[in-house]
Amino acid sequence: MTRAKDAKITLYPNGPLLLRGSYVIEDESGRAIELPKRAIALCRCGKSGQKPWCDGTHKLVGFEAEAPTG
Repeated sequence: MTRAKDAKITLYPNGPLLLRGSYVIEDESGRAIELPKRAIALCRCGKSGQKPWCDGTHKLVGFEAEAPTG
């Protein structure tokens, strides 16, 4: 992922990472991935049927993540 000045990442408890602002996500070859919209949710539970995008499956599987520290 390439960072940009106005990109913001929000960690939702037991849910996805929400990216807002101006950013580029690249695949393993360095090619930019076409994004569905300006704000996107990335899956953290690993169960989404639309990886890497979140599809809400974390709620169905009871995904729990530790709270971030720092």
